[in-house]
Amino acid sequence: MPQNIRNIAIIAHVDHGKTTLVDAMLKQSGIFRENQVITERVMDSNDIEKERGITILAKNLSIRHGDLKINIVDTPGHADFGGEVERVLKMVDSVLLLVDACDGPMPQTRFVLKKSLDLGLKPIVVINKIDRPGARPEKVVDMVFDLFCELNANEEQLDFPIVFASAKQGIAKREMADDSNNLEPLFAMIRERVAPPEVDPGRPFQMLVTHIDYNEYIGRIATGKIFNGRVKAGETIVLVKRGGEIVRGRVSKLLGYEGLKQVEIGEATAGDIVTLAGFEEIGIGETFASVDDPHALPYVSIDEPTISMNFMVNSSPFAGREGKFLTSRQIRDRLTRELRTNVSLRVQDTDNTDTFKISGRGELHLSILIENMRREGFELAVSKPEVILREINGQVCEPTEYLVIDVPEEYQGTVIEKLGTRKAEMVSMQPLDGINRLEFIIPARGLIGFRTEFLTDTRGTGVMTHTFHEYAPFKGHIQGRKNGVLIAIEHGESAAYALFNLQERGILFIGPGVEVYEGMVIGQNAKENDLVVNPCKGKKLTNVRASGSDDAIRLTPPRIFSLEQALEFIDEDELVEITPKSIRLRKKHLDANERKRHEKKMG
Repeated sequence: MPQNIRNIAIIAHVDHGKTTLVDAMLKQSGIFRENQVITERVMDSNDIEKERGITILAKNLSIRHGDLKINIVDTPGHADFGGEVERVLKMVDSVLLLVDACDGPMPQTRFVLKKSLDLGLKPIVVINKIDRPGARPEKVVDMVFDLFCELNANEEQLDFPIVFASAKQGIAKREMADDSNNLEPLFAMIRERVAPPEVDPGRPFQMLVTHIDYNEYIGRIATGKIFNGRVKAGETIVLVKRGGEIVRGRVSKLLGYEGLKQVEIGEATAGDIVTLAGFEEIGIGETFASVDDPHALPYVSIDEPTISMNFMVNSSPFAGREGKFLTSRQIRDRLTRELRTNVSLRVQDTDNTDTFKISGRGELHLSILIENMRREGFELAVSKPEVILREINGQVCEPTEYLVIDVPEEYQGTVIEKLGTRKAEMVSMQPLDGINRLEFIIPARGLIGFRTEFLTDTRGTGVMTHTFHEYAPFKGHIQGRKNGVLIAIEHGESAAYALFNLQERGILFIGPGVEVYEGMVIGQNAKENDLVVNPCKGKKLTNVRASGSDDAIRLTPPRIFSLEQALEFIDEDELVEITPKSIRLRKKHLDANERKRHEKKMG
């Protein structure tokens, strides 16, 4: 019955310990056998999540605590996956807001908290990592209270309960002085302070779809919360689509959650979070309803995308060597499939049939999509990310980001100066034990390409995080990359002798023995102009050999780009060529004469 159900989401900034806390709650609820081998961060299930240690997709599980069934949704911490957070908040009745006892509230904390307060949810604040060196839990509680006030929380929301925890050790307590060796105080707080779902089992069936997946055996499956009524496996129901169209179908499978596993159930009642199969075409935000009374439920609106880039068919001379899927039809089908589950993504056709305009919530959002595609065997080329401008009250506006930087004092001047040229405005500066926390509002354009520079300037010691702030009037021109690039003049294999002579011209991106083609970017020029070079030139052999000097060619290791770094580095007239095995940089026009003609036409 609904009285014994509690639906909660765990929200926090990236790396504040959401997934680790879920691990600890699962272990203490007795879901795993004594001798069962459990992976760390058991909820991060896909390969990229495991490699990067971040959560990308929101996931469900349920925990039994006595007679209580607690449905938990683990949400992403990155602003780029905010769409995932927004849609799951509609399923829950409260949130656990996790805050690091050392860092305090961060940009993403502000973002996800604002969304949950706007929906009228009453959060439970969990101050996590109290065992961390430098933890200052009492000070962090004050900072959280200030954040609630800033976000216009109502009186009930301001009276939030607090739990101090160490997810890693699996302990929680209500007061710092208390003794505790488990998470029982947290479970007790959920039982007391989270209201049962406000639903009516007696009314006709209604369920809101908030997640879609595909199962090889049973086809498309939809997950969501039942708001009213009950549903049985085998029953005939209808799907009310966004446009009002009504589709009849039969519930072929009904699945509930026991721990992490989906288990088949015969019947589910209002208040529960379940998954059902039986419909081919389902969209997020659509409603399952009873045949007698087919009415749709209201759906939370998702924030619009802020960044776009072009995905194109790979047209380089190396096209088709490493990938299986190359054509525009294959790329279109893949993007259409992505649209079904990725609610923050937009795909538009362009004048060119081989090019698609993709819009998303940030560089990371789009680069994870590209990374998934290349792992599946796709080859494509992508252009430089651009911000999406809007006209508001007759004025051109651009997206701005709320940027928080933690940087040692000695690098602070350089960082502030660099951000000044990128049109950032400082809003706050706080010293924290030899490290200063700087907060800025900066145009999203100003952040493109900044991360790599920032890590170089701070010798890798700085930490930066940002989240969407608002659309603000356009700030004017921001200078992009200052340096030109080194461009290969011919097709061939790079030679150590040629690279040795080129390395004093700038920074190389390739080593010896790498196949290159005309128009491929092989390095960064030390000067502002682009330079066409020949990396394949070998040494002319003569009978006279300089003793020792021929063997002494020493090459500086090349700079190898990750996908995100490559997207940040390129300029308007360049592309990143992405295949399952390689990431290459190239000019849009490979032929040098064609580039000159294009420049004249544009200039």
